[in-house]
Amino acid sequence: MRSSNPVFSRRGFSRDNGYAGFNTAPQAGSAQGNPYAQNPYAQNPYAQNPYAQADVQAGAPPQAPATTGRMTMDDVVVRSAITLGTVAVGAVLAWTLLPVSGTSYGLAVGAALIAFVLAMVQNFKRTPSPALILGYAAFEGVFLGVFSEMFNSRWSGAPFQAVLGTMAVSGATLLVYKAGWIRVTARYARIGIAIAMAFLVVMAVNLLLVVFGVADDGGLRSFGPLGALVGIIAILLGAFFLTLDFKQIEDGIAYGAPRNESWLAAFGLTMTLVWIYVEMLRLVAIFSSSD
Repeated sequence: MRSSNPVFSRRGFSRDNGYAGFNTAPQAGSAQGNPYAQNPYAQNPYAQNPYAQADVQAGAPPQAPATTGRMTMDDVVVRSAITLGTVAVGAVLAWTLLPVSGTSYGLAVGAALIAFVLAMVQNFKRTPSPALILGYAAFEGVFLGVFSEMFNSRWSGAPFQAVLGTMAVSGATLLVYKAGWIRVTARYARIGIAIAMAFLVVMAVNLLLVVFGVADDGGLRSFGPLGALVGIIAILLGAFFLTLDFKQIEDGIAYGAPRNESWLAAFGLTMTLVWIYVEMLRLVAIFSSSD
């Protein structure tokens, strides 16, 4: 299974052809009593952890691998806070320093393109680069700041409501995931990714129709009932991406991912949360317009 997130898709978190991404057994103590720490796709349940220290004596039970240098949940939380904080700072500065104008819109588009390029460079690197990740977060923040200010100038308070909505969706998704109501299996991922790809193709075609004047008022992305339905679907897909991200992070911790992979985890989560926020902002604007 590959993560839907392009950041995770080229990393050790991915599991292709039935094998665990790190090709490891869970660290001692992490798999006992935790069904999510098990690798449901590994063909060899006795695969050794290449990150573990080989100090098993003849006849002695395997020792717990040293945790030094391993990714932990604390690492993921700290790196995610740093990355999201950089996005927030960039957004606040852009909102404060760039007035709503054609020039600021041009800067926002430029920042979004730079953020996209940095994301793609990081995606094709073999190791996470904090500089690239934080650079992406900063430029993404500039884009979001101008984008949010534009919406706020027409629908006062829309960005604040979108932030609350993003937090609600993320918290609810995490709660449902941890409660075991959603099991991230290969079948679940395949179906969800197929739906996401179809959605993106439809949105790309819709954009082309709008650009060439075939579809009026944004087409499927209009500020009407159809646009609201599309926004809800997009947010549900964002929640789906989050469940895959949670699973990949959990597996990375259980199977001994290196600590620097926590930067990659933060990167992936940030991209997904930005997706949800943008769609939530549009949805808030649509519902505000209907009042």
